[in-house]
Amino acid sequence: MSTTTVGMPGTPRRYLHSLWLLSARDLRVRYATSFLGYLWSVLDPLVMSLIYLLVFTFFFKKDVGAEPYIVFLIAGLLPWVWFNTATSDFTRAFRKDAKLVRSTAIPRSIWINRIVLSKGIEFLCSLPVLALFVIINMLVEADPAKTAQIGWGALWMPVAVVLQMTLLVGLGMLVAPLCVLFTDLERTTALILRALFYATPVIYSVQNLPEPFHTIVSFNPLTGIFMLYRAAFFPELVEMLPVVTSAVVSVGILIIGLWVFRALERPVLKEL
Repeated sequence: MSTTTVGMPGTPRRYLHSLWLLSARDLRVRYATSFLGYLWSVLDPLVMSLIYLLVFTFFFKKDVGAEPYIVFLIAGLLPWVWFNTATSDFTRAFRKDAKLVRSTAIPRSIWINRIVLSKGIEFLCSLPVLALFVIINMLVEADPAKTAQIGWGALWMPVAVVLQMTLLVGLGMLVAPLCVLFTDLERTTALILRALFYATPVIYSVQNLPEPFHTIVSFNPLTGIFMLYRAAFFPELVEMLPVVTSAVVSVGILIIGLWVFRALERPVLKEL
């Protein structure tokens, strides 16, 4: 009877059921032993946002981003945290649960997709931070030019989420098996992520960059995705080249990732 409930082995329904169970397990393990629990999903990006706000508002003259800067900053920082933490976890996706990966009959791709899903849920749970600062800005800011205005661009946010999920699944299919076969890639990935943070318009906008860096950064798939996240408040910052590039590159990385994953699945199982 239970098999009927969750679907037959090998069916999409069974896969999704297993994916949800593993993702829920990750979230329970992450927060069960923590006193603050869910609040860590809020505190991490909140503290980072306040630090950058202090640096660019009080310590240095700010000429990056858009007003209100705190809304601009958080709208880019929250999806970056999702991307950064998921990619970091990809490097340990198979070694962390090596026995389960070897012994279970479920598709091994589920160990990557559960990271994308669980980190995505944490991202959605952190969105109240953005909503809070939007409300505070509306209440305390007297200058209309510095007030967060929510427009029709908010409809682009689901598109941004889908594109980021597509990009992350493709990256996970590449990073996870390669890190099993080449252990040095785990540290290499950490270094790349540090550099990528500054090569991605999180604390600044593409419009702040001179040529040729404006065009170069536009080919970063995260650039267009972050533009769509910010479109609700800053539609004037949206450019078609980065958005189209993000869609094409994300789908391309997904296709390459699936091909690499299938080619390396057996060598990875032998290595584990």
